[in-house]
Amino acid sequence: MVEIHVSTKEKGDPGPIAREGMQAAWPICLGYFPIGLAFGVLAQKAGLHPVEIGLMSLLVFAGSSQFIAVSMLSGGATVLSIVITTFVINLRHVLMSSSLAVYLRSLSGGWAALFAYGVTDESFAVNLTRFRNGNWDWRQAVVLNHTANAAWIGSSILGAYSGQFIPAGAFGIDYALIAMFLCLLVFQLRGKLYTVTAIIAGVLAAILALLVPGNVYIVLASILAATFGVVFRRLTPA
Repeated sequence: MVEIHVSTKEKGDPGPIAREGMQAAWPICLGYFPIGLAFGVLAQKAGLHPVEIGLMSLLVFAGSSQFIAVSMLSGGATVLSIVITTFVINLRHVLMSSSLAVYLRSLSGGWAALFAYGVTDESFAVNLTRFRNGNWDWRQAVVLNHTANAAWIGSSILGAYSGQFIPAGAFGIDYALIAMFLCLLVFQLRGKLYTVTAIIAGVLAAILALLVPGNVYIVLASILAATFGVVFRRLTPA
């Protein structure tokens, strides 16, 4: 007699699927915890209530945009400039989602929306690698996304409540935003074109900061530098 054994994963047992998703997410959670904590502290120092901080992390779930929004709020920026800046920064999510969409063609609209909500730079990198290896499906990816999401929300709320006990500027927390963006910048410098574009953006931002009132110079420098990068890439032979 031939016995056929079907794994619990093939039967659709949610236990192993949830376990694998959470196991893949734990390195992301370890990275999110200190940054989320720093964000919560900075947001609390900027005058936001812990409930507002928690809602921002829940509804936005975009660390870089949240740091920038808090920084711009502290600097007295207008709502329009904050919206435009965060919109430009988050445009990269269109490219990330497009790369992942080829592995999610059979996903229904509701599940696709739930998955898309949890896409970040870190979850994108882990999910894309595992999808390419062929041992990953959308259920594990959704678990990974929202495990990381829970870690981010929890750490930011913890930072919000502990911020009142931490003096402003202590532990270099005020430098968290700058440090995070420097790391993101370094990891994106994958060639001369990227390096030149980054330098142009920095120089333009410094010049425009002296000429343009408010924080609009950030948006202008980003758009101008990105435009240069696109034009230069098309004009340069492959």
